[in-house]
Amino acid sequence: MSPQLPTAAQAKDQARQLRTKAGRDGAPLGHAKSLEIVAHRHGFRDWNTMSAAIANGPPHGWTVGSKVKGRFLSKPFTAHVVSVANVKPQWFRLELQLEEAIDVVTSDGFSNFRSRISGVVGPKGHSMERTSNGHAQLEVDLW
Repeated sequence: MSPQLPTAAQAKDQARQLRTKAGRDGAPLGHAKSLEIVAHRHGFRDWNTMSAAIANGPPHGWTVGSKVKGRFLSKPFTAHVVSVANVKPQWFRLELQLEEAIDVVTSDGFSNFRSRISGVVGPKGHSMERTSNGHAQLEVDLW
């Protein structure tokens, strides 16, 4: 198996890209077959085995003490994971200690610096909550 496994969403994206490329090359590829090929590339015997291996845990690097990067209210940050808890399949509550506090207010009239943030993020590392400009409130980069 590869040392860094993709999340289920990343593996499905890889399969989708594989199908698109195969279609452009004139060799159409079905959905199930593309998932099987992705699983084989990561050292698994089939998609079901790979799916079971990656569905239950957080993405690589989301362990207590690990360093992550992302954006909170569109402001970039680097942080260390303080806690991670599975909320439902592929959704995790993260508590992050920022290396450097960020100002979460856009007004010039005052500031509000945060050094610790928490939120629930899904399979692509984004929260369901959105800011007024439509971006995810919390985005944690997947490794």
